[in-house]
Amino acid sequence: MLGAATLTATGLTAIVTGTAQAADVNVARNGGFESGLANWSCTGGSGTAVSAPTYAGAGALKATPSGQDNARCSQTVTVKPNSTYTLSTQVQGSYVYLGASGTGTQDVSTWTPGSGGGWQKLSTTFSTGPNTTQVTVYTHGWYGQPAYHVDEFSVFGPDGGGGTDPGPSIPGAPAGLAVSGQSASTLTLSWNAVSGATGYHVYRDGSRVATVTGATTQLTGLAPSTTYSLQVSAYNQAGEGPKSAPVSGTTAPDTGNPGNPAVPRHAVTGYWQNFNNGATVQRLSDVQAQYDIIAVSFADATTTPGAITFNLDSAGLGGYTVAQFKADIAAKKAAGKSVILSIGGEKGTITVNDSASANNLANSAYALMQEYGFSGIDIDLENGLNATYMTQALRSLSQKAGPSLVITMAPQTIDMQSTSNAYFQTALNIKDILTVVNMQYYNSGSMLGCDGKVYSQGSVDFLTALACIQLEGGLAPSQVGLGLPASPSGAGSGYVAPTVVNNALDCLTRGTNCGSFKPSKTYPALRGAMTWSTNWDAKAGNAWSNAVGPKVHSLP
Repeated sequence: MLGAATLTATGLTAIVTGTAQAADVNVARNGGFESGLANWSCTGGSGTAVSAPTYAGAGALKATPSGQDNARCSQTVTVKPNSTYTLSTQVQGSYVYLGASGTGTQDVSTWTPGSGGGWQKLSTTFSTGPNTTQVTVYTHGWYGQPAYHVDEFSVFGPDGGGGTDPGPSIPGAPAGLAVSGQSASTLTLSWNAVSGATGYHVYRDGSRVATVTGATTQLTGLAPSTTYSLQVSAYNQAGEGPKSAPVSGTTAPDTGNPGNPAVPRHAVTGYWQNFNNGATVQRLSDVQAQYDIIAVSFADATTTPGAITFNLDSAGLGGYTVAQFKADIAAKKAAGKSVILSIGGEKGTITVNDSASANNLANSAYALMQEYGFSGIDIDLENGLNATYMTQALRSLSQKAGPSLVITMAPQTIDMQSTSNAYFQTALNIKDILTVVNMQYYNSGSMLGCDGKVYSQGSVDFLTALACIQLEGGLAPSQVGLGLPASPSGAGSGYVAPTVVNNALDCLTRGTNCGSFKPSKTYPALRGAMTWSTNWDAKAGNAWSNAVGPKVHSLP
C-alpha cells in the first residue's frame, strides 16, 4: 500500500501555496455539500452527505472504500483554456486523495498519509490545455481503509462560464466568547466556530495578541488579579470580519506560590517520557501547549521502602541537563501548566504497605517537589496498591504541600470496575484533595459498563460506559478523565482515533455523539482527557493533542 502511494506522490507537480487572485472564482459546484451530493458522482454508491463531522457549514461528504472500490467521488467543472486553477479541500482520514484529470496538460493529484485524526488541507494546482473546457476533479480513499470525509472543496481560477459557487465572503463575528479557565497568569478562551473562517484573531484590551485556527486559546503571561477586555474576530481569504462582543476575564490572585498554577476546569494531561523508546525525544519545553498537566515519567524506587527519587536520563535525551530540566519546569508553570512526577508505570516497583513506607513516600515526594519544582504527583502503580497506606501517604503529602498540590491517578480499567477495589477506594478516600483520575482505556480486555453490559475496547461505548462507573460511583465529574494512547505505537491495544475520544467527551458532557450507550444524564464538569504520551503524540505530528486539546478546552 505504501509503495503504491509513494509512487503516486512522486509524480506530483509542485504545490503552489497562496490565495487566489481577486478575479478568480470557485468553478466547483456544491463544494461544501450543503446540497447533499448534487453535482457529485461517487463510484458504487460509496458516498453520502452527512451533517457531522463538518469542517464548516452544515454538510460534508463521507465516502467508504470497499473491496476494489476506492470510493472515488468526482464532478466535471467548466474551465477556460490555457489557465491555471488551484484545487483544494479539507479532508479527514487516512490516504485521502485529491486530483484532477483531463486537464489537457499534466494531470495532478496529492494525498495525505495521516492517521485521520482531524481535518487536514489538501491543495495542488493544474493548468488547462489550449482546447480544454472541462476537467474532472475528484477525491478518493484507499483500499482497505476506513471511510474518509471531505468538506469545503474548491477549484479557484478564471470563470469558465459553467456556473460557480460564490467566492468566500468575509466571515461574521464569533458568538459565544467565554472565559473557560484562569490562573494567576493565564486566561483560557473559547467561542463558537464561524462558518467559512480560516482562523481567528484574538484581542486583549483592543490589541491583537494571538492568531489561532481553532475556536479556543490560552493567553499567558498575564498579571494576577487583573481584569482584561477580550474579543475575537474571524478571517478568511476575503479578509477579517467584525470583532465579537467583548467579554471580561479576570486572572486569579497570586496565592504566594506562583509555581503551582490552578488546573483549568477542563484539562488535558500528557505523560512525558524520561527515556528514549523510539518515540520523539523531547525536552519539557517541546511539549505541545495543549497539555495542561504534564506527568514526568517516571520516579525511581530507592532501597528505602516507599521512598522515591528522580534521575533525569540526560544521555538518552540528547544531553538534556538537570539545570535545563528545572528551568523548563519553571517556564511551563509560568505558562499556567502543572508539571507533576509520575510514580509507577509498567515496570514500577514502589510499594507502600505500612505507615513507615507511607511516610517515606510523602517525605521523598515533597523533597523532589521542592528540588525540581513539581506541582504534585501521579499514582500509576500497575501492580496494585494498599488503599489504607496510600491514602495516608497522599494526605501526609497534602499537609506538607498545601492546597495547590496536584494529585492524579492512572489506574487500569480492572482497577475501577468496583468501589471495593483498592484504587477506587483510594480515590474516594482522598476525594477532597484529588485532582483527576485518568483511567487507562487501553491494553484492556472487555469490561463491564455501568449498565451491566460488556463492552470491548476501541469504541466510544467502551469509554462512556466505563467512565459512568466512576461518575456514578462517587467521584466528582471534575475528577474523571479519559486516558487513551496518542498513536497506535503508544500501546499494545486500545488506540482509537481522536474523533472517538471527542465523541465520548461530547456524549458525557452534552449527551451528543454517543454510541449505543447513552448516560442517563450529562456531566458538563468532566475534567478532560489524558494520553500516553506527549512523545508518541509528537511522533505522529501532534495529531492527538491538536484534535483532543481544543475539544477539551471548549467543553461546557
